[in-house]
Amino acid sequence: MTPAELQKYNAMKLVNQMKNTGTKGHPGGTVKPVDRREQRRIDQAAGLVPFAVKLNGDLIKQIHALATERKVAVNEIVAELLQKALKK
Repeated sequence: MTPAELQKYNAMKLVNQMKNTGTKGHPGGTVKPVDRREQRRIDQAAGLVPFAVKLNGDLIKQIHALATERKVAVNEIVAELLQKALKK
């Protein structure tokens, strides 16, 4: 096997590992994703309740930007902002 073929093989192997990711950030599928029912049970045990709302697109962009800046989930940002607004 030539060095070029070896590099090509290693690149294909890496791409396949990335495609078979089980959970974001865990290459090779080392952690299986939780199915919807199980995730619902986990959320209920944590006291979380689904709450759908429709918001302006610009507001959503601001929320996503804030979540990215703080490196936290969008759910946490929305909960924090709602709590601050309700205290006023």
